[in-house]
Amino acid sequence: MLTHTPENQRLVDLLQRVSLQDHAAFKQLYDLTSAHLYGVAMRFVRQRELADEILQDAFINVWQQAGSYAATLSTPMTWLITIVRNKSLDRLRKGKLESDNTSSFEDNSPDQYQEEVMEHADPHDLFAAATEKIEVTRCLSQLDAPQRQSLALAYYNGLSHSELAEQLQVPLGTAKAWIRRGLDRLKKCLEQASLAPQGK
Repeated sequence: MLTHTPENQRLVDLLQRVSLQDHAAFKQLYDLTSAHLYGVAMRFVRQRELADEILQDAFINVWQQAGSYAATLSTPMTWLITIVRNKSLDRLRKGKLESDNTSSFEDNSPDQYQEEVMEHADPHDLFAAATEKIEVTRCLSQLDAPQRQSLALAYYNGLSHSELAEQLQVPLGTAKAWIRRGLDRLKKCLEQASLAPQGK
């Protein structure tokens, strides 16, 4: 499992409150994370105005999708950085500002990206995240294709339910059902993995 720190737990608690439309929690979350997330956006777009817009779009997404955050999959900062990263790449594509460096970002393996987003983590955090990633990948492979695709788009690409429905060309209710059932099955699989005897 991912390392539990007071900082992580505070962000987890704030995201849970944001999912209930708690404006005070949203402001606290913004105050605690926006500076770092702005820096992430700047690394991609290199323009302050664009980085400001990306940060705003990302936090709109967070407000709408906080309920989809699953603490068993990643730390809150990794989830937030993933949203900013994908918003940045979307903006680069739309603005035709791609460069060779941008292409290399998009082509990075999950391990390379994990190293990027956790560059300031301590070794225990990195080991825990790597171990968790193995279990998540295994459990994702056991899901039905629609559930797996829906979770990937919603969680890693930061799509809202309505954006997901549009992307997959299915009714909104169907998209929500795929996400809900996929998360339920993923949670059960990860819980079983955490209870399994070690070293087998």
